[in-house]
Amino acid sequence: MLLCGVCGQTLSPEEAAAAGQRRHHPRPASPDLPPCCPLCGATGGPPRCEERRRHTDTAELGPPGSRCLPAPERLPECPFCEEAAGRELEAHLWARHGHVLGDLGPGTGEQLYECPMCSLTCTSIQILEEHVDLHLEENSFLEGGNMRDLELAQQLQTEEDERQKSEEEKQEREEFKKLQRQYGLDNSGGYKQQFLKNMEREVNRGRMQPFDYHKRKADMMESLAFGVDDGKTKTSGIIEALCKYYQNENKDVRRVWLSAGVDHFHSSLGDRGWGCGYRNFQMLLSSLLQNSLYNDCLRGRRGSREEAETGHLTQTSRRDTAAIPSIPKIQSMIEDAWREGFDPHGASHFNNRLHGSKAWIGACEIYSLLTSLRIKCQIIDFHKPTGPTGTHPRLFEWVLHYYSADNGSGAKVVCASKPPIYLQHEGHSRTIVGIEEKKNKTLCLLLFDPGCPSQEMQKLLEKNSDGTSLRLLRKYLGSLKEKQYQIVAVDGVLTLEEKAACRHASQVLTSEKIP
Repeated sequence: MLLCGVCGQTLSPEEAAAAGQRRHHPRPASPDLPPCCPLCGATGGPPRCEERRRHTDTAELGPPGSRCLPAPERLPECPFCEEAAGRELEAHLWARHGHVLGDLGPGTGEQLYECPMCSLTCTSIQILEEHVDLHLEENSFLEGGNMRDLELAQQLQTEEDERQKSEEEKQEREEFKKLQRQYGLDNSGGYKQQFLKNMEREVNRGRMQPFDYHKRKADMMESLAFGVDDGKTKTSGIIEALCKYYQNENKDVRRVWLSAGVDHFHSSLGDRGWGCGYRNFQMLLSSLLQNSLYNDCLRGRRGSREEAETGHLTQTSRRDTAAIPSIPKIQSMIEDAWREGFDPHGASHFNNRLHGSKAWIGACEIYSLLTSLRIKCQIIDFHKPTGPTGTHPRLFEWVLHYYSADNGSGAKVVCASKPPIYLQHEGHSRTIVGIEEKKNKTLCLLLFDPGCPSQEMQKLLEKNSDGTSLRLLRKYLGSLKEKQYQIVAVDGVLTLEEKAACRHASQVLTSEKIP
């Protein structure tokens, strides 16, 4: 049922259609209901009902704009956006809200097309296509913008990665150069260059006279030419002096074991800061040359090399068969061992070259050199602490067994025939020449340190020494707390067959690990 907005009468659909065709309005069923013009919105009470009815009956339903004027006190509003549209209400509805009205159109018969992307209604397929194309162009632009943003982000990330990689490579090169300088592999010259440079510095500081500079330079050049150490940093007779001291010392030492005789060598102007490994080899070699078992082997080896190089024994060899090779000579001897095939991996670390450099050497190079000279030796690796607070009691026990194994006598002072032991740790090396056992059963190593100058070592030779100088040699358990220690211990000579076997085994150099 429909309710008339003029008179409030309820009409059936047929009556409403007939009233529309007659273009006049039936009289109101109830005079009490307020009439209202559906075209202009004017309202009025019963006194004006007849006038209102005549107003709506005579109003022609023409095209938009021909409707009656609304009441001056109120303009009709759009039911969708509440905008006051006045006589243009119908035009406003179709222009602004036609897509909502849909099939309720004025009956023009036009087909409407809805956009599948935004639901906008278009009156023709051409308009719809143009509209959809605009959507596609917009999406393409947004996707293109996203791609450009992605490419820019990737480019920035690539540039940042390359910058960071470049900085890391630069830092690695600097660290590598630093390590090369630290270990003498920076091609800055060797023993000779450093010796001359340090003497020049001493002259400039007024600590050396020009006359002494030229004299020492000539002595150094002669020493290098013959390949022997000039002996100016050597101190001999210390083991014998220690033996006498311990015979008379009865305070807190229960027993003491000393190695065979050994000379102390300390660093000079030419190898200060990097030559400890070479100086410790000189100490070990000085002891071996005093033992007939090793001396015969070393003499024949050195003599054959000199004859091969010069065709005859040098004047120095004839004059002093126990001459200690100089540091540059030791470097050449290690290179000879590499050429024979010993420790190829270690040789590659130095690019097969030591002579003329300030390269540090360690236990592996000492082993290769001794084995090439037919000296039987082994590397013992104390690769981690075996005691509380980072100490190495197993190292002390091993040294005690090494010196006491062949000396079962109960003598207080045992001057063993065993050679000294080469001791290596990170950044430094020393030579073990003995071990003390205190009355409280604690052990104390006796070490020769190439960093200790001859002036201090010579105090041990004083007849009336009270033992205070022994602090230079004594190292208790708590004094050796490096993470790792390696020792090279000599134990006899090799036959040619044994030497060949050792050379083959050194292709992958191994050590005995404790623990």
